[in-house]
Amino acid sequence: MAGIKALISLSFGGAIGLMFLMLGCALPVYDKYWPLFLLFFYILSPIPYCISRRVVDDTDSASNACKELAIFLTTGIVISAFGLPIVFARAEVVIRSNLCSWRLC
Repeated sequence: MAGIKALISLSFGGAIGLMFLMLGCALPVYDKYWPLFLLFFYILSPIPYCISRRVVDDTDSASNACKELAIFLTTGIVISAFGLPIVFARAEVVIRSNLCSWRLC
């Protein structure tokens, strides 16, 4: 039962995150649709691991190179999803508030 609660809370958190992403792009105050490119990272992130699960035989308990590569690629995609908004803010594509200033960098 604990696994179901974790799955429900993760899906709820993902839905809230997507809602905030859509609201941040669709509100007329901001009028910028560049952050929607984050959806590509959300779609691409599980693909390497799903492919490796189909290719790899799980009878061996030792670490597998294909599975390790898939985890590495998934980690790179997730880190890129965090880095893209920083690049957008640095290039002044998205609007920054007075509280978040890049003059310190």
